[in-house]
Amino acid sequence: MKSNYSIRIRLISIGIFIFAILLIGRLYILQIVDNDFYINKANKQYLSTSKNIFSRGTIFFQNKDNGLVSAATLKSGFILAVNPEVLKDPEVVYQKINELMPIEHDIFIAKATKKKDPYEEIATRVNSEIGQKINDLKISGLQVYKESWRFYPGGNTASHIIGIMGFKGDEYAGRYGLERQYEAQLLRKEGAFVNFFAQIFSDIKIVTENNSENEADIVTTIEPTVQSYLQDIIASTTEKWSSDLTGGIIMNPSTGEIYAMEVFPTFDLNNSQLEKNISIFSNPLVENVYEMGSIIKPLTLSAGIDTGVITANSTYYDSGFVMINNKKISNFDSKERGIVNMQDVLSQSLNVGAAHVESLLGNKKFAEYMYGFGLGEKTGIDLPNEGRNLVDILNRSNDVEYASASFGQGIALTPISTIRALSVVANGGTLVNPHVVKQINYKIGISKSTPIDNSRRVIKRETSEEITRMLTYSVDKVLLGGTVRIPNYSIAAKTGTAQIAKEGGGGYLENEFLHSFVGYFPAYNPKFIILLYTVKPKGVNFGSETLTRPFMDLVKFLINYYEIPPDR
Repeated sequence: MKSNYSIRIRLISIGIFIFAILLIGRLYILQIVDNDFYINKANKQYLSTSKNIFSRGTIFFQNKDNGLVSAATLKSGFILAVNPEVLKDPEVVYQKINELMPIEHDIFIAKATKKKDPYEEIATRVNSEIGQKINDLKISGLQVYKESWRFYPGGNTASHIIGIMGFKGDEYAGRYGLERQYEAQLLRKEGAFVNFFAQIFSDIKIVTENNSENEADIVTTIEPTVQSYLQDIIASTTEKWSSDLTGGIIMNPSTGEIYAMEVFPTFDLNNSQLEKNISIFSNPLVENVYEMGSIIKPLTLSAGIDTGVITANSTYYDSGFVMINNKKISNFDSKERGIVNMQDVLSQSLNVGAAHVESLLGNKKFAEYMYGFGLGEKTGIDLPNEGRNLVDILNRSNDVEYASASFGQGIALTPISTIRALSVVANGGTLVNPHVVKQINYKIGISKSTPIDNSRRVIKRETSEEITRMLTYSVDKVLLGGTVRIPNYSIAAKTGTAQIAKEGGGGYLENEFLHSFVGYFPAYNPKFIILLYTVKPKGVNFGSETLTRPFMDLVKFLINYYEIPPDR
């Protein structure tokens, strides 16, 4: 008998314990996970709301100390409206409103005197303080509705990465950038209001239906100070050379984390509706392809060294040009240089030398390496509408096309694919996955970090180190005559100047070029790789002239900002 009594006590105790755990769990869901949801619901009990009230997840930048900075969030305010059927003495009402906020007299009177119209909006996005004061006037026919909207604290900072909201038919959702890429996670769907205590004991299935398990906030890899500095560099470079467009990416070559990505012209996220040309919202760094020119030569020489057909000291006779398939391949100046080595191919950017290396490799082996560098695939970056590289000539049998590809002409690449390929040379020989999202923080309390995968080896580490040594020599001794060398830091870099193809094919434009620049540092254990390019700069010939100084300004800034110790 006593034994049965003890068993009942234990069962009751276990039942109470399980009930307590469930109660605590539900309270956590309601008070922590669904906190924003119920704040919005509470607001709706005490203030009139408009159809524009909505909730959406936050996009964050992350600074170098791992602090989060809002990049896309919500802002609350009021809509001011009138009911002309009820409003009395519009002139008096106008005077009272105008004392609190400036408002156009004629427009207000025209709307306030539409006697058969029960609703006319006077102003939107009125700040909370003024909206509350207007509401406190208690004027019959004067209506104040609470609203919220998407707000971007940085204005035009990283606008092409963050993207914008917009309507497609009746649907208001993310249309570009991360706003589109992570629409499923950022979207918030509010259910009907339920009494708090009733909700505690509600069916779990109902709770799950009202609160999607996909709802999350997005934490990016973008460092806001670095992004702002790159933005200034890109804008000033565009303006100095009257370029059509300039772009840049700063990335960790070992992890694929992108610290900054900028293109100019840009736009203000908070005033995107004022843009007349919607093409400005697309991201050329991810979506567009370009013939990148001589910054591709390190890939060609890497393939040559990796297979053993050349070494850094290998030589050939450079006559200034070479005939292939009855077509002439020339150096940028067509000058004969005689016997030169592979270091000169990089330092002097010799097209004939790159074509020579490709001929030693053979078309098939050259194509295998270019595909190994990822040029035949999309990078998979977590941004929408990634473009496809145009590298079809690597499947053909025309020798001159392979020769042109060896120095970056005839193949068109996205900037993001280009920096990914060159990261292989920088990081010891592996292919990384570029990404702008570091972590997804789900409302249910789970976080998911972007995995780092560098398991795809393309070239040997020894090859990477040799090309890095050659590119570092170019900066120390050759780039602008060695005047940009930083004594205590090793910097590897390569410039490029490419002809721009005519639209629809049929040759290249006269005297119009794309300038490019890639560099990484500290050279033998790089924390950063930087890609810059500018389209159709005016009054200047070569990439070394337009982009060396901007690159070095970025290097010095990053060294100081991240307090990178000297490496030599």
